[in-house]
Amino acid sequence: MLDLGSGEMAFIPDMSVAIPASLVSDVPHLREKTSKIGMVGRSLAIFGIKEVIILADNPELDQHVEVQLIMSVLSYLETPQYLRKQLFRIMPELKYVGVLPPLRTPHHPLSNQAKELRNLEYREGVTLRSTRKGTLVDIGIERPVLITDKRLPFNRRITVKVKKSDDKLKATVADRNEISEYWGYKVSSPKLSFGQFLKKRRFDLVVATSKYGKAFLAMSEEMERRFGTAKNVLVAFGAPAKGLHEIVNQEDLNLENVADFIVNTVPGQKAHTVRTEEAVLITLGILNSTFAKG
Repeated sequence: MLDLGSGEMAFIPDMSVAIPASLVSDVPHLREKTSKIGMVGRSLAIFGIKEVIILADNPELDQHVEVQLIMSVLSYLETPQYLRKQLFRIMPELKYVGVLPPLRTPHHPLSNQAKELRNLEYREGVTLRSTRKGTLVDIGIERPVLITDKRLPFNRRITVKVKKSDDKLKATVADRNEISEYWGYKVSSPKLSFGQFLKKRRFDLVVATSKYGKAFLAMSEEMERRFGTAKNVLVAFGAPAKGLHEIVNQEDLNLENVADFIVNTVPGQKAHTVRTEEAVLITLGILNSTFAKG
């Protein structure tokens, strides 16, 4: 488990979540779609998920539009507020991003003045322009900082470490792997079905969620043992109209053959369906409270 430095705990370093491209197919209006995606993004941040993967789940449809919407909104939400105008052009799918909740993660700082920066603080930035001395980078304060160790392309998002001495600021390019705090999630869409994706990319542990799975408490002991040895874990969720069993059956696969655990985290549910965004929050909360070590 990864200590966030504030008493919070996160999962192992490579915890990924897979969600279906039809995540927002059950709501008609872009405003509600945006809100639903925002709920997923907020859950990812709360529990320190490192990657969210959007997978095709309906072979009869071209799901490019849905994938693009989910990727755009999740990427926008993960980007620090002070970088969004520079990194995102005006896009129809971002019309209602005003309804998105703030993430309030360590890489979304509230401070916007140089005097509030701490020495050796990490910040997300975007490159502005090159000079003879190096590259100027906007890190969300009154003036850009200069990176002298290398010149970088224009308008690229980077992570920097700020070195502060009196009123002078310097910055160097940082590797995210050196940061002990949670530093946001990556958004990807391999344009593959669930089964194809698992054949191409191997995980030490794959957890599928389903109302037809075994109750979590019946599997928690074995899952805890597997979580303790896994270096990368995938937790997958079904779509509004189809669960994971139905989704993989479209590929002539059995969910039992592609997932290590099929777990029901809402046994005895009284609503006929649990929405994907609800399942993400519930499942990650249960896994975190069970397996995180304080």
